[in-house]
Amino acid sequence: MDASFRFNPFDDATRRDPYPTYTQARRECPVYLHPDFPIVSIFRYADVQAILKDPGTWSSRFGPPPGVNPELVGEPSLLGTDPPEHTRLRSLVNQAFKPSIIRRLEPRIEQLAYELLDEAVEEGQVDLVEKFATPLPVIVIAEIMGVPPEDREQFKQWSDAVVANLGAGLFVPPTDDQLRARRPLFDEMGAYFSELAEARRRDPREDLLTGLVQAEYEGSKLTHGEMIRLLVLLLVAGNETTTTLIVAAVQELLDHPEELTRLRTYPELMPCAVDEVLRHWSPVQLDPRRATRDVELHGQKIRADQIVVCWLGSANRDEALFERPERFVLDRQDNRHLTFGFGPHFCLGSNLARLEGQVALRALLGRTRDFERTDDDPLPLHPSIVFRGFTRLPLRLVPA
Repeated sequence: MDASFRFNPFDDATRRDPYPTYTQARRECPVYLHPDFPIVSIFRYADVQAILKDPGTWSSRFGPPPGVNPELVGEPSLLGTDPPEHTRLRSLVNQAFKPSIIRRLEPRIEQLAYELLDEAVEEGQVDLVEKFATPLPVIVIAEIMGVPPEDREQFKQWSDAVVANLGAGLFVPPTDDQLRARRPLFDEMGAYFSELAEARRRDPREDLLTGLVQAEYEGSKLTHGEMIRLLVLLLVAGNETTTTLIVAAVQELLDHPEELTRLRTYPELMPCAVDEVLRHWSPVQLDPRRATRDVELHGQKIRADQIVVCWLGSANRDEALFERPERFVLDRQDNRHLTFGFGPHFCLGSNLARLEGQVALRALLGRTRDFERTDDDPLPLHPSIVFRGFTRLPLRLVPA
């Protein structure tokens, strides 16, 4: 390991532009044993892909950190399981996210996107995160799950609270007091979904919640606790990642005005454009695993139970796989980015996220002739290091 290399994922400047650091890491230090944190960082595409597709060696189940009371940690969600448990749980929600099902949602997503954009354009100057990038995914996932419209605001507040420190515990294990402080949040969400699930038992509907309730009712397929954890996971993953993607896409087009002009001229490039945002920006930056045995990688020894963090943002710009990786190429072909992960845990909602990203950009370009930042102030970073995004994006929207 190169003694001159240093990587602090919490550093503000690094979070805003981690890519020079990633480039140095891939070249000089592809396996980095952090001197200040109990984790190992992995930076090259081939290594990240190999780890994510091998749950036998690299587990998604972490267990409580050393010194932490196991009773305060609780059972893992779908993200924290391995096959065959993961396969069973995923099969119960996979049907709701099949490509054919997602395509049926497109007219409703378009209706929501244009309604939100019409209101934003009428105002003229807006925070696009507040007026568009946040409410669109929240409404979509709430409707898929079966959450009543009057509960959406609470829904989003819970989601924000869950992700505020997401990923930090990998680097700095939480204390018992910190875990106790978070317990009421999850108890509140659990109570809400339990009550909603009971309502679906009495009055089934065509939504994901009804499907999970029926799976629980059938016995061995799903326990009540598993159902609640799945619902909490979908609540967060179904809106937070897509909000970050929409914000990233708009920022990329602001940063590359020539590509924005090109996209307006050739709207058929929209699917490629969204995937290039997913690669070049990498809204989700990392994906962790736990070594199940001692492993040696690029001369570095990784011991059993060691946590490794796969940096998707680095893998997505690996020059060993991507031509001109630092460039934002609107029509990039064969774009095998890892933003949605790889292997058994490949993102369940990838089709939905892509569709929402495409519809959001189509609506923005369709309702505006131009858009621009209203100030040059540094944008506030997302509180979690898992995400590369902003919580505010002030824009002036010029009507079409």
